[in-house]
Amino acid sequence: MNNEKISTVLGAVALAVLAGCGPQQHEANLQNLTAAMNAYLATKGDLCLGKTQWPIDVPQREAGTRSRNAVQMPVLEHVGLVSASAAKVQDAREGEQPTEIAVTRYALTEEGKKYFRTRETQGDFCAAHLALDKVVGWEARKDGKDASAVVVTYTYKIDAAPWTGDAGVQKAFPMMDRVVRGAGTMQLKQNFKRTQTGWVPEGV
Repeated sequence: MNNEKISTVLGAVALAVLAGCGPQQHEANLQNLTAAMNAYLATKGDLCLGKTQWPIDVPQREAGTRSRNAVQMPVLEHVGLVSASAAKVQDAREGEQPTEIAVTRYALTEEGKKYFRTRETQGDFCAAHLALDKVVGWEARKDGKDASAVVVTYTYKIDAAPWTGDAGVQKAFPMMDRVVRGAGTMQLKQNFKRTQTGWVPEGV
């Protein structure tokens, strides 16, 4: 199985998710935490593939191997999201003189560019966007270090790109496929912290 990085968040800015400062808005209850989850997923709910820098070069010596990009990039080419061309680059390994090697260079097509999302200072190639289905429950953090922090468990809806249904894509990106197929049933978790302005996400 490939160990692709799936990223559902970009950036590190905590969002104030509830208006007003009344104490009732600081309680850990279904209404407040549902509002917090909706606000969080509205801006941080992209399901991304960890491909932040383009074009992506795959050394020809890796062709036919199980390296992540050697497996995944031809699949994205097959569904029309990237184009491939031959190129040569300098390969500088530690303690050795740079040498020129042949690579296959993959660049986003016009169709592929539709799925590159830029958030704040970094972008990523994304397959879907998650929205809240329902809050299943919440509990205090197990480490007990912060009484104002809770872990919310939730299920989600998903707006997935059409190409996520391709069998080759599903095989090359198994974690992505698992999340897409898990809409409505898979339970995810998100940390929140109570602040003066309401509940804000932690760990983003």
